[in-house]
Amino acid sequence: MSSQKKSARTLRIGTARAKSPEGPATAPHSGEVRGYFETYPAELPPKLSNLRRGVATKAGVRGAPGLDAAQTLLAATMFLDKVRGEVLDLTAMGGLVGCLPGVTLQAVESSAPALAALVASGHEPVSAIPGDDLSGHWAGRAPVVALVLAGDRGNAYTEAQIAWAHASTPPGGTLYLAGDKDKGFDRYVRRASGLFGTGETIAREGGMRVAKMVRRPGATPPQPVAEEYEAHGLKIVGLPGVFSAGKLDKATALLLELLEDLDLKGLKVLDLGCGAGVIGAWAASRGAEVTLLDADLQSVRSAEATLEANQLAARVLHSDVDAALDDAGYDLVLSNPPFHVGRGVVLDVTAEFVRAAARRLKPGGRLVMVANEFLPYERLLSGWQQVETLASQGGFKVLSAVRA
Repeated sequence: MSSQKKSARTLRIGTARAKSPEGPATAPHSGEVRGYFETYPAELPPKLSNLRRGVATKAGVRGAPGLDAAQTLLAATMFLDKVRGEVLDLTAMGGLVGCLPGVTLQAVESSAPALAALVASGHEPVSAIPGDDLSGHWAGRAPVVALVLAGDRGNAYTEAQIAWAHASTPPGGTLYLAGDKDKGFDRYVRRASGLFGTGETIAREGGMRVAKMVRRPGATPPQPVAEEYEAHGLKIVGLPGVFSAGKLDKATALLLELLEDLDLKGLKVLDLGCGAGVIGAWAASRGAEVTLLDADLQSVRSAEATLEANQLAARVLHSDVDAALDDAGYDLVLSNPPFHVGRGVVLDVTAEFVRAAARRLKPGGRLVMVANEFLPYERLLSGWQQVETLASQGGFKVLSAVRA
């Protein structure tokens, strides 16, 4: 028997002696001056300093504490084009396009942190994912549509975004499409131009690009189908762009291998950052009372589909970390936390995951998380009991800690 399996067998939930009724505080990041959930004005580049008003952002929004580079070029290009009137922004982030003179923004987002930033910017955003019918909101279309391609989420997701933009743009309407040259933007522009009938790249800055196209009449292609695979006796349904959509990732596989002999029956379990729902569905299949959370609405829909495919009952919430959660007293928090927001590597989201675990676990409850070995997550667990590395393998580590 491996030492890793032995560590898993000795893991116990809820047996540690509690030191106090309060959860432990995690050590702050160096230079941290804002709380995770606090919204604040984004740092604007000089070329956008004359906007009529600022735009809010927060931790977890692409580009924070500044602005996403592709969206910045998109807004600057639309400003030079003197775009006015209604604009449907399918990737609104904090609402930068709505700051342009004469623009009335119809803001759509799938990110819970971005939705909070949009509200702070004074907008009434709609939460939706590629393929959702927007006809109940502003008739679902506007003369001008804006979209930042998430090339970092893979081909299927960007194809879904382009099809959604096509469905949302009326014939004769204009689409402004932004993205990263290194993430396949030129290829996606060719794809979009074939659908729209005309289009070309009109702005370049560094690796960022903006294309403009006018839609001709024609049918919108169908959305890409979800991927399905088997893992730990479960059918996993992965929507485009969701983490671990097409196959079980190595980090989650390591986590579940370590926990395979753990008795979860009757335990209250929280899956933070659930992705396609692999961990939460696995816990539910073993008799746990499970809540799954994710900030990405596409992931929430995917996790719901996974649970349905396996006829499992659990609660799935679209949530900025634990903001949507109304209860505590969990026995176990499991997580494979994200460390990317868009193109950047950030740790503030994971730091808030640890703080959320402290808020939601009962005294003696345990947090088990898996991460890349190079990430300094151990320092986030200052003040916790029994902090240990259960495994270190293949570039990943599994950390365990007990709430004081």
